[in-house]
Amino acid sequence: MVQHGPRTGSRVALTFDADMTDAMLGNLRAGRVRSYANVRIVDLLEREQVPATFFLTGKWVERYPDVTRRIAANPRFEVANHTYGHAAYTSGCYDLPSAPVGGLAADVARTFGVIEPYGGRQTRYFRFPGLCHDDAALAALAPLGVTVVDGDVVSGDPFATAWQPIVRAVLDHVRPGSVVIMHVTEANAAMTDEALPHILAGLRARGLVPAPLSEVLAPD
Repeated sequence: MVQHGPRTGSRVALTFDADMTDAMLGNLRAGRVRSYANVRIVDLLEREQVPATFFLTGKWVERYPDVTRRIAANPRFEVANHTYGHAAYTSGCYDLPSAPVGGLAADVARTFGVIEPYGGRQTRYFRFPGLCHDDAALAALAPLGVTVVDGDVVSGDPFATAWQPIVRAVLDHVRPGSVVIMHVTEANAAMTDEALPHILAGLRARGLVPAPLSEVLAPD
């Protein structure tokens, strides 16, 4: 399990989680929300030629195949695994429904199977929903050979009502080797696309350069 890369050099990883639960799918079907895919983030990253790593849930991929295809087609983007339906891998993880320990490996393997046909820069990186994990969950995933990635800079973008706190949360804590956690789930993280230009400007001012997660975590 890793939190960040080497604290040398200038590289940092911008990572974006793409959550999708059955409740979120229900919100979409009922018209309570418009979208859980913030394409404006992808637009900006592409326009500015900024590398990023996307942790995708299988259900998000199935709901947004065109956006997934676009992410996978970008050589600056990496794709990683964020479970199939964003269920908690431990008990008491926010308000997420819990997945049984006996099914965790199959859940992650299923997600890799959903993502694989899209090609692109696929990785064996995995992030737990809510960053919630224990020894049993880690042991369950060991046979899959995944690298569990948390992150050392939590943006707090889910349900934020303004962009400024997101920017402060990132720029106050980012350092060389940092792994920044953000979300591309528009309705649940509506301010991320507004915060991102300010985050990128702040990184430049600090001499920090976004890079794919694999490069940030690589040994010196």
